[in-house]
Amino acid sequence: MNNQELVKKLTSPSKNSRLEKFGKTITFLCLSLIVFIVAMILIFVAQKGLSTFFVDGVNIFEFLFGTKWEPSAKLFGALPMIAGSFIVTILSALIATPFAIGAAVFMTEISPKYGAKILQPAVELLVGIPSVVYGFIGLQVVVPFVRSIFGGTGFGILSGVFVLFVMILPTVTFMTVDSLKAVPRHYKEASLAMGATRWQTIWRVILNAARPGIFTAVVFGMARAFGEALAIQMVVGNSAVMPTSLTTPAATLTSVLTMGIGNTVMGTVQNNVLWSLALVLLLMSLGFNSVIKLITKERGKKNYAR
Repeated sequence: MNNQELVKKLTSPSKNSRLEKFGKTITFLCLSLIVFIVAMILIFVAQKGLSTFFVDGVNIFEFLFGTKWEPSAKLFGALPMIAGSFIVTILSALIATPFAIGAAVFMTEISPKYGAKILQPAVELLVGIPSVVYGFIGLQVVVPFVRSIFGGTGFGILSGVFVLFVMILPTVTFMTVDSLKAVPRHYKEASLAMGATRWQTIWRVILNAARPGIFTAVVFGMARAFGEALAIQMVVGNSAVMPTSLTTPAATLTSVLTMGIGNTVMGTVQNNVLWSLALVLLLMSLGFNSVIKLITKERGKKNYAR
């Protein structure tokens, strides 16, 4: 073997380097495909949703702040659905958060052994239950319960809150558990060494250190609740009016979409206005994701500073 052949052999790409380059190419193509699909979804929904305002001539302010939703009479006020979605989401998150934090603290600090054996499988079971099953349970159990205790028909925001509370509880619980486990162990050891009780250590040190992660879990649960469609549709009452109480029938963005999108003709103003509701729902979901990114970014800065 002469010098030229030796130099050529040493400088030629090895099999491992070729495989690595091939893997990078496949990864890049998969990532590009995902970005392309997401971009096409955003463009498609935006095109359909904005047609209501630029093609059909519906006033955007009347759409966002109007309180009358009667598509047959050309009245497209989406405020009742937007308000209903936010009320159901916020109330379900407020109820689920204390239970999720309590369960997470029990599983990580109070009784990790029994928490892992009993509570964790129970919570995992809740994750695997389909939305339609939650809806049927809400229809057969929650609605009659609300009717017997608070009066009315039983259909309304309160029934939706109870159903969504159970649905988002596993998500918030598991993310809170991960946040508590991520707290450095020496925080707890230092607190106990200074004479703090176990409860003082949990309340003042561990939960405080895990606060950004808990906030992320709550926002993630709210995003799940905001986008839930089938279960909430079965118990909320589907009445597109401004909510006046928690026990009167109401509507959410997802419930109106699932009920109306199959009963309209593509290209009509009645169909386009539903796409506008979908665009609002998509923008709200992107807003939740942005909040999660912001909280995670701030948490990373604090951890780096430490």
